[in-house]
Amino acid sequence: MLRVLSIRAGGEVAKMARSLLDQSEKFRESRSEDAGTVMVPGKALPGAFVAAAMSAPAGLHDLHREIYDGENKAALPGKPVRSEGSPATGDAAVDAAYDNAKIVFDLYSDEFNRNSLDGKGLPLKATVHHRRDFNNAFWNGSQMVYGDGDGVIFRNFLELSVVAHEMSHGVVGFSGGLTYQGQSGALNESFADVFGALAVQRNIGQSAHEADWLIGKGILGPGINGAALRSMRAPGTAYSDGQLGQDPQPYHMDLFVNTSEDNGGVHINSGIPNHAFYLFSVLLGGNAWGAPGHIWYAALQSLNNPFASFADWAAETMEAATGLYGVRSLEFVFLRRAWKLVGISV
Repeated sequence: MLRVLSIRAGGEVAKMARSLLDQSEKFRESRSEDAGTVMVPGKALPGAFVAAAMSAPAGLHDLHREIYDGENKAALPGKPVRSEGSPATGDAAVDAAYDNAKIVFDLYSDEFNRNSLDGKGLPLKATVHHRRDFNNAFWNGSQMVYGDGDGVIFRNFLELSVVAHEMSHGVVGFSGGLTYQGQSGALNESFADVFGALAVQRNIGQSAHEADWLIGKGILGPGINGAALRSMRAPGTAYSDGQLGQDPQPYHMDLFVNTSEDNGGVHINSGIPNHAFYLFSVLLGGNAWGAPGHIWYAALQSLNNPFASFADWAAETMEAATGLYGVRSLEFVFLRRAWKLVGISV
């Protein structure tokens, strides 16, 4: 999206996009380096992923949040403004970062027995009001960072699916990492989107059929023609706007985008595994944070391949489904069908 803005938009918007692209490259390099330092030794048995990934017994996970005000400056983390157990501040960004961090923490703790992002109780640090009119949010390897948006292209970046997305990049990094380039980078983005969607759905009690499967719903500016950043239900339809262009995400391997932009299309081709997860969830029915989420999470813990392709990931999810539910289960059958529907045979 930023690449489109840097080319199509004029004046300050184009300048902003070019600046963010430069900054994003630095963030991504940092993210890739972080992911490369925590490889999981060996290959875990799919059915035993909980024991391999967790370091604390169920029910002993301590939530510790630290929220900072960046005061529209670049330095991190900024001024401490809210910590665990303290009351609401009245600053909407501070309180949203605080509240949404708990929702994501609870998802990983309650459903996957993961003790924070690293599995070892990592304090959840977040900086809001980063820089001025900053149109981005990111995980820098140790904390979450949120801009306020410029009010034109973006409103803000504290919607729950965005918060969960960025926090989930931390989970990916601490689980062995997926190199932020090409298909492995798109899988990194897709896992973050999947768990962004799961956080929203679990928080409001939505089934897979009831959910809208939008990532970044409502964060686009008031004059932008679009519903969200991405749609897992219908990749390529999240927005269509004069400044942003058309949502470029494909939903099938036949539409895979070969590009040198965006680290090989990590934010573009993630639409394919995103759509596979959506299809699997609706075929199976019920809550997506149930069997579908458990299979995706188990596959990440056992993957041990930072350069995984889509086919590698599909095979890993099938192995996880086998270990968790068996080859005669509906989970196995519908998962294989979902991958086939996006052009990946397993």
